[in-house]
Amino acid sequence: MNTAHASPTVDEHATPDERLAQLPKLPVLTVDITVGGFADQVRAIADHGQAHASSYVCCVNAHMTVEAREPGFARVVRGADFATADGMPVLRAMQLFHGVKQERVAGNDLMPALFEEAARRGLGVYLYGSSDEVQQRIVDRAGRELPALRIVGKWSPPFKPVDQMDFEGDAARINASGAHIVMVSLGCPKQERWMAAMKGRVDGIMLGIGGAFLLYAGIDKRAPKWMRDLSLEWVYRLWLEPRRLFRRYVVTNSIFLVLFFKEAIRRLFGGRKAAR
Repeated sequence: MNTAHASPTVDEHATPDERLAQLPKLPVLTVDITVGGFADQVRAIADHGQAHASSYVCCVNAHMTVEAREPGFARVVRGADFATADGMPVLRAMQLFHGVKQERVAGNDLMPALFEEAARRGLGVYLYGSSDEVQQRIVDRAGRELPALRIVGKWSPPFKPVDQMDFEGDAARINASGAHIVMVSLGCPKQERWMAAMKGRVDGIMLGIGGAFLLYAGIDKRAPKWMRDLSLEWVYRLWLEPRRLFRRYVVTNSIFLVLFFKEAIRRLFGGRKAAR
């Protein structure tokens, strides 16, 4: 394995495109993950939003990595402007295979951090997805904790397959609001496919953050930090919702482990070129 080295640092005075170029990606199993510190990625994402650059962010965990075995979805994730190391298994694989001192950049942490950055810069935030009730809870909490934050719009679309969604209508609503940052909660892989379809239509940066809506709204609870640090957050979630999450966590995590060990063996005996 490679000798560990630090994540790249980013020039705070760089343009959005220059910041993005300073945050390279590294291959991790089926996807490419953005390298860079948490604060650097928050600033770079906010820069894209402030510039109204049509772009999107995938927060990559084990589930998304397994879904990306399908070539079309792999292209969606690799086409993201930022693909953050959301899940601890993905982070550990990245650290082990590439020797980078990468921080976790999880959607659950990005949402409040970007709210704070948006409030500081005066950027408009749009909420897309989840339910009206969840969105209102988010608005209420943000109003209490970040009175300077501008949530300029919200929309809970009717449930439809991605290819039947109203792309033009959604883009018109979002752009009319003047939003710089669009928080998207449709679940994986739907929200990633939606963002990819909306790139070039939406004048801002979109983040697929799924369950972060429920956490920020106070409906879901997060695992204790010691469990997160030991890559056991999935155990906590499975304990809370065993029926809904059994397949996602038990089956999907098992497939992720197979992918991980196949790549580890490949690198050990067949060189370090990342699998594709």
